[in-house]
Formats: sequence, C-alpha cells, structure tokens
Amino acid sequence: MSKEEVVKETEKVKDEMEETEKKPKKEDKKEKVYEAILNIYTSFNNTLVHVTDMSGKTITKITGGMVTKHDRLKANPTIGMFIAKRIAENIKDLGIKNLFVRVRAKTGNPAPGPGTNAIMKSLSRSGFKVLNILDVTRVPRGGPKKKGGRRGRRP
Repeated sequence: MSKEEVVKETEKVKDEMEETEKKPKKEDKKEKVYEAILNIYTSFNNTLVHVTDMSGKTITKITGGMVTKHDRLKANPTIGMFIAKRIAENIKDLGIKNLFVRVRAKTGNPAPGPGTNAIMKSLSRSGFKVLNILDVTRVPRGGPKKKGGRRGRRP
C-alpha cells in the first residue's frame, strides 16, 4: 500500500466514526425516573417535610414556618397543602416521579399531626406516585424512673 492509500483509508474510518457519534442513542430518549424519600414529621405545633435522595442527601426541606407567619397555623392541613405545593415545584425539575414516604409523629404519640394526610394527598394529586408509606415514630421503651418513690406522690 502506498502512502496515499493509507491516508484515504484513515479518512474513511474517521468519517465513519463521526457518523456513528452523531446518531442519538436510544438510552438518551428515555426519561429516567428517579425515586426520593419524603420524610414528614408532624407534631401538633408544626409540620416539617424533608426530601432526600435514596442515599440520604437533602434535596429540599420545607417547614410550616416557611409557609405561614402565624404560629397557630403551622400544623394545619391547609398549610400542609401549601408545603406539598412547594415541595412539588422543587422536585419536579429534578425528574423525581416516585416517592417513599416516612411519617413520624412526636415520640409516644399514637397518631401523627393533622398535616400528614393533606401533604400525601396533595402530592399524589400533583402527579407523584407514592410507592411506600412507613411509620417511623419513635416508641419509648421503659425510660427513666418516674419521680415520686415507691408509693407514688401523695398530697
């Protein structure tokens, strides 16, 4: 082979490589569906919602105090809906479609606060799929000794 033939061959190979690089891959067309963990902590005084990715890194965090200035309204279902609206705005841009929900109430309380159901309902209405709901409320197991002695406190 002469030098000119080798140069022509290399040019052909380069042209073929450029053509294959220009074609879009099939994987790029598919939208990736991401999951996130939605941590809801509701007491009867406040509502905290914390969204993390699957590894635990914070994506967004919104509380009742960020939505309203009235202390008495921070644990309202209406405020819960506003919190959910803000969360939806923040995480839709990232391509998150599926949520694992972790609900936590105040330690020892039998039920979570009033904002929990409103938050979950609002998020499911705004197009998010709730994959799992888990109650992670802490349970006291014994704890420190009560004051008052063996026969209790007497008047």
